[in-house]
Amino acid sequence: MRLDLLLVRLRFAKSRSVAQHWIEEAHMRCNGERVTRADLPVATGDVLTLPIGYTVRVIAIESLPARRGPAAEARSHYRELDRNA
Repeated sequence: MRLDLLLVRLRFAKSRSVAQHWIEEAHMRCNGERVTRADLPVATGDVLTLPIGYTVRVIAIESLPARRGPAAEARSHYRELDRNA
């Protein structure tokens, strides 16, 4: 699954265009590597580092969502590894 689509389905971004812009800023990491391409394939087991506001969220993908569902459903697809304030 594409990274931009995953961010939308996990409810980190409101739309794919917002996700693509966020990825192109190059502050995001996937498995420790800086990400600059929205079409980067993401799989189960990958670790994403996401700068959100003034915090950094590190999540591990446990399963790939089939749709953009409610927030509780979206949270069931990833596990929070660390949260820095």
